[in-house]
Amino acid sequence: MELGGLAQDLAAASLVLARRFAAGGTMWCVSPAWPAHGRHVAVEFVHPVIVGKRALPSVFVDTDDVVADLRVLVRPGDVVLAVAGADEPGVASAMRRGPAWGATTLWVGADTRPAAGAADHVLWVDDDTGLAPWSGRFVLLYHLLWELTHVCFEHPGLLRSDDAGACEDDVCITCSDEGRLAEVCADPTGGEARVRTAAGIETADVSLVEPVSAGDLVLLHAGSAITRVPG
Repeated sequence: MELGGLAQDLAAASLVLARRFAAGGTMWCVSPAWPAHGRHVAVEFVHPVIVGKRALPSVFVDTDDVVADLRVLVRPGDVVLAVAGADEPGVASAMRRGPAWGATTLWVGADTRPAAGAADHVLWVDDDTGLAPWSGRFVLLYHLLWELTHVCFEHPGLLRSDDAGACEDDVCITCSDEGRLAEVCADPTGGEARVRTAAGIETADVSLVEPVSAGDLVLLHAGSAITRVPG
């Protein structure tokens, strides 16, 4: 039987979460408007309430400045999970920075959905009443995410990295022709700036897209920023 809709989204997100945890990643949870939900998610993952289940590293970040606080916490291989409506600009900005930080992004919410591609995984309760975040269905959504993640751990063969096909050479003909998202770390000097990518901190030529400043997002190609990206 083929899964569809929210069930398929849950299955895909759970598998990715299990793989990130198995590889040593941490999940950082944010929920500026609904902090009770954010804490609830973090507790579910870090507290092994079922005998034999492992505690998974999950931390709730209580913040109003989502980007600034996550920037210093998130490391490549981590997960950023937001429980928030689609109208929270700080959350949207953090989701956009996932590729530059090397993090997987997961957005859990209700009512009006964010734009397509706003996060790697979107788990959404479609409800135009405004009451969805306070419903049992909404809480059930992230409980199922937790339970299905543990189901994946019961099948070790599923935990093999989904990056197995990644290029391991110093220079890859395919990868070098792709744009990579980067976040500017500091104001540029002489047309160059230190930028953060999924591979770490690099120096990039930003002369084509100046003016840029710390916190801006740019697209890199062959060591040069070729366009600015809304952040």
